[in-house]
Amino acid sequence: MATALVTGLAQAAITVADLGAAKRFYGETLGLAHLFDAPPALAFYRCGTTRLMLSAAGGDDGTILYYAVEDVAAAHAALAAQGIAFPEPPRVVGQVEGRDVWLAICRDPAGNAVGLISG
Repeated sequence: MATALVTGLAQAAITVADLGAAKRFYGETLGLAHLFDAPPALAFYRCGTTRLMLSAAGGDDGTILYYAVEDVAAAHAALAAQGIAFPEPPRVVGQVEGRDVWLAICRDPAGNAVGLISG
């Protein structure tokens, strides 16, 4: 059996048409704790141990699950060695509590975007 690269679900991203309405629903109606906004089009909430990212950016990927890994570069290398294609190399996408957040995105066999995130 192969060693698991994924340690958990770190973040789920949902594309929304109206960021204000989505913030009211997830924050006020569902009661999720607001973490921070990344203007102009992102808002982050805490849902247990998983972050929820609301995105009004209108990307092509819709909903994306971001899986936690210990080291994005190592996970990227291990998956690339198995023939998994990545459109771009791992990169720093921000900082949380003074730590760099690293991200790499590939696709599953059905074409769904799969994020690998550490930091």
